[in-house]
Amino acid sequence: MISRRAFALAVPALATTMRGLHAAEVDGKWEAEIEGPQGSMVFTFDLKADGEALTGTVGNEMMGESEIQEGKISGDQVEFVQVMQRGDFQIRFNYAGKVSGDEMELTRTIQRPGGPGGGQGPGGGRRGMGRAMTFTAKRVM
Repeated sequence: MISRRAFALAVPALATTMRGLHAAEVDGKWEAEIEGPQGSMVFTFDLKADGEALTGTVGNEMMGESEIQEGKISGDQVEFVQVMQRGDFQIRFNYAGKVSGDEMELTRTIQRPGGPGGGQGPGGGRRGMGRAMTFTAKRVM
């Protein structure tokens, strides 16, 4: 018979293990074609999960590559942030989505400091700020 103490120690360990077993397989390189102001661009997502932490990079030919921040994975749900800094100008790309096999449906919102619409400069935010865009990334490696 198992003691209460052994049971109390085993339950959290088992829950952690079971949570890890149900996490979606997100590791690898993903590509998505995303429509932007200058037309269609191919974005590359290189992702790596470590438990519930998600790390990696996002990039394309025009903007280069940047490290993701605040990456999380829970089951088949992913969330991460890409921050682009060009001089005094900063844009925050918030990504959230669901992994399903070799496809990942992501929704991206763009945010400048001061809120989703920016609120900086004449006329408030720039075109596309705060607008949600959903797209599908496909695993390439």
